[in-house]
Amino acid sequence: MKRPSSVPGFLWAFAPLYTCGFGAPFTMLYAAVRRRSAWYGAAAAGYAAATVVWIYLSEEYEDTQAPPLASFLMIVCMLAPWLFATVHSLAVRKQVFGDVPAYETGNEQAIALAQHRRALRRQARELAEHDPVMARELRIGRPDLPRQYDDGGLIDVNHAPASVIANLPGLTSALAEQIVRVRDQVGGFVSAEDVSAAASLPPHLTSDLAEYGIFLP
Repeated sequence: MKRPSSVPGFLWAFAPLYTCGFGAPFTMLYAAVRRRSAWYGAAAAGYAAATVVWIYLSEEYEDTQAPPLASFLMIVCMLAPWLFATVHSLAVRKQVFGDVPAYETGNEQAIALAQHRRALRRQARELAEHDPVMARELRIGRPDLPRQYDDGGLIDVNHAPASVIANLPGLTSALAEQIVRVRDQVGGFVSAEDVSAAASLPPHLTSDLAEYGIFLP
């Protein structure tokens, strides 16, 4: 899939710079409308106010020497919508033009990542079900081997070593060794329930085995 161009986002972000600050209010107003954000709206109003003060003071003291305070205020109101707004726009460009909601919380990001990993596991299982040869070639469930395919954290209980199986939630090294011993005796497993019954595992581990385990022939 072709990635969307980042050119419009950078043109937007640098608008305050190449318009000498006059574009800053419109830049942030666009962000406020696009992201429906009151914070961006407040920023647009602030840059607009600074621009107005800058223009007013420049005209007020055009022919006379401005007092120190007025000179300082003039400089601040000139730089704010020009340079600071450029830095501000660059900092929030991905929020404005990307798919990530503005000010997304850490919890929301963690949930989105967990959902993504779950989807990867589901896709890997579907692939293994329809083409187990391809699954073995992609080394699905074998994080101990070099590979490029991301299976979302699956572990092939029928082929992975005990040290890898021990990484399954709730399992200990002793339980993993027990699973491998039983696997060598019976020749492999077909499901999480099969593993739990054959290896006499605690019942509460079955759900985690079903979520993170895969049983390739």
